[in-house]
Amino acid sequence: MRAYRLATWCIGLAIGLVLFAAGNAKEPPPQVIVWPASGQPVVRFSFGKFKEISSTGKRHDYTTDVTAENLWNKKISRAEFALYVFDKAKVRIGDGWIAISDVGPGGVVKFQTGITASGTIASMELVPRSLPTELQAFLPPKAISITVNSVPQGAELKIDGTPAGTTPKIVQVTPGKHGLTFSKEGFNSGTFPLEITPDDVSGGSVSYELGTSAHDTLELRDGSVLSGDVQSMSATEVVVRIGGTVQHFSRNQVKRIVLIQREPPSE
Repeated sequence: MRAYRLATWCIGLAIGLVLFAAGNAKEPPPQVIVWPASGQPVVRFSFGKFKEISSTGKRHDYTTDVTAENLWNKKISRAEFALYVFDKAKVRIGDGWIAISDVGPGGVVKFQTGITASGTIASMELVPRSLPTELQAFLPPKAISITVNSVPQGAELKIDGTPAGTTPKIVQVTPGKHGLTFSKEGFNSGTFPLEITPDDVSGGSVSYELGTSAHDTLELRDGSVLSGDVQSMSATEVVVRIGGTVQHFSRNQVKRIVLIQREPPSE
């Protein structure tokens, strides 16, 4: 009898510990998204635990409590966002919709929103879909597509100093002033100034004609590129006239030489 009572007491203690642990288990912290992601914050969304309300095959319907706080110094008349959800592999598995309206500075609104997904939600992303005029300035600059070409084709293209491939090339550029730099062996490098206005649309094109180089080109192993007239080359030395001055380079200093075609001197 004493052994039976001891076993019953141990079972009761174990159940009590489980219930205690369950009662004290922490809920997963709410996911918080601040929009916009950079610059001055405007609104902060806090999402509670996702609760599954139905499922059919791979489709799962969730609901969650949302708290939206206006971090701006002005009233938000109305703002609508698409809510994209992703699994642990960062694959988009569903979406939802969020809208807030008439939220004053420092104001807080609470509501529920529904999300349909094809798996377990691990992360989220907010994408603005409809914003009032006063919030348009917080949107990232609009990028447009243009085709950049050169004559001849196959030139190395840089946009504002960043390599962008070889021509012809379809590129994305934002409103503002840009510098398109073209370079190709045997031709003079050049820069084309490009200005994109907020009203421009995709589909335009730019073509730049590279002039024929008038001098030979030396590329040194330290990264320097020199333009001049190669006078002579030997197994140990390269002699070049640059700007009227003859310069001597060790063969080991020179990585590559590009020689232009010259007409023989007339007799």
